[in-house]
Amino acid sequence: MTATETPEQAARQRLHPLSPLLHGAKSLFVIVAALSWQALRELGPTHFAMVVLAVAVGAVIFSAVGWWTTGYQVVARELRITEGLIWRRNRAIPLDRLQSVEVRRPLLAQFSGLAELRLEVVGGGKAEAPLAYLTVREAAALRERLLALSGRTPEVSVAEADPAAGPRTASPGEQSLHAVGNRELLISQLLTPQAFFLPIGVAWVVTQFVMEGSWTFIGIASTVTAMAGVLLQPIRRVLRDWDFRLARDPGGRLLLHYGLTETRSQVVPLHRVQAVRITWPFLWRLTSWLYLQLDVAGYGAPERGNDTGSDRLLPVGDQHAARLVVGAVLPGVDLAALATSPPPARVRWLHPVGLRFMGVGLHPDVLVTREGRLSREMTLVPYARLQSVRVVQGPLQRMLRLATVYADAAGGRSGAARDRDLAEAWALADELARRARLARHPIPPPAPAAPSDLGQPADETFWQRPAQA
Repeated sequence: MTATETPEQAARQRLHPLSPLLHGAKSLFVIVAALSWQALRELGPTHFAMVVLAVAVGAVIFSAVGWWTTGYQVVARELRITEGLIWRRNRAIPLDRLQSVEVRRPLLAQFSGLAELRLEVVGGGKAEAPLAYLTVREAAALRERLLALSGRTPEVSVAEADPAAGPRTASPGEQSLHAVGNRELLISQLLTPQAFFLPIGVAWVVTQFVMEGSWTFIGIASTVTAMAGVLLQPIRRVLRDWDFRLARDPGGRLLLHYGLTETRSQVVPLHRVQAVRITWPFLWRLTSWLYLQLDVAGYGAPERGNDTGSDRLLPVGDQHAARLVVGAVLPGVDLAALATSPPPARVRWLHPVGLRFMGVGLHPDVLVTREGRLSREMTLVPYARLQSVRVVQGPLQRMLRLATVYADAAGGRSGAARDRDLAEAWALADELARRARLARHPIPPPAPAAPSDLGQPADETFWQRPAQA
């Protein structure tokens, strides 16, 4: 350290020197994929290769500048990140808002022995501080340090938390909970609308080509590209959830390991779990399969068609596997014992088909709601995670004296008891608010009354009169 450096400046660390190359390769792939077959035809192979080379050099230079101006350091209970050349940006992330930390290893990072660290914080719609890239050991060590500094999870040794462990080899001290077979994963994605109706689309395209009698390179390439786009979502799910393993570490935290082209190692403290969602897709009911999603504070609600989030808990499984996983994430909750009551019969005017699949139930630890027509869904929200309770009425609901009760958890997620009787809805909202208060601040057992106070009713805490002088 030089005489002009402060201790905090000396502690500032850079990302791995290979980071610009990996960022440049990623940007190059995205740009080349965006170029159409028509661009290749118009430019020709030579000019097209020159354009790609120029883009590659520019992407690497841009990434190198970003690497040079980016650094991070842990100061007290904050993670500070500095980046930017012309416009400097300094971020200080309080670690007490930290929800979970995930180690990701894309395909190129696996070849180079690097990893990306992604932090999820309260109220964030996306990763707050993706640090790409670090060595695997550095990423694992920093993850455990940040979780320990968050003040709510015990620190685990780097050897136990090393995400470079084999795909089917549990780290020392891990308690394996469940593993999803790759065969079941493949079959489940064949039972999706995209894969189910693809043969019909292929037959229609072939019929059109035969009737028109024209087979051009551009036409064939465009057709193949369109078919690949249809199959993109099921293929991404298979690659994403390959070798899915669920475990628990010695500190009681939830460990998720999954991925083929991009391996992920995610650590989720159980007290951060906001809700669990169980979904029975229409075609999966032929095999009695379902999948589970995990709502964690800090994860924004997934966008429609976006499967790149970190909310999976069980990509595919049967009822027995779901009971095991739900019991591990929400101790004391048995999925097979969660009964619900249906809405009043007059709701059939609003839901003539899905009425019998709607319901709500109050159980000792969680609120249970279910709904759905083709795909059926059940949501479990622990009372201690409720942030607010809302009673909402639409125009048709006011005519039928109905209302919907929303139990909101962090991140905008909620369980919805839809179309309940108006009086029942207000009573349900009041009961949910009461149970949420009790779950957060349990009432201690009353102390034995003094002999002189026997026979006198005890006042509530906020009504207690001051002691007599």
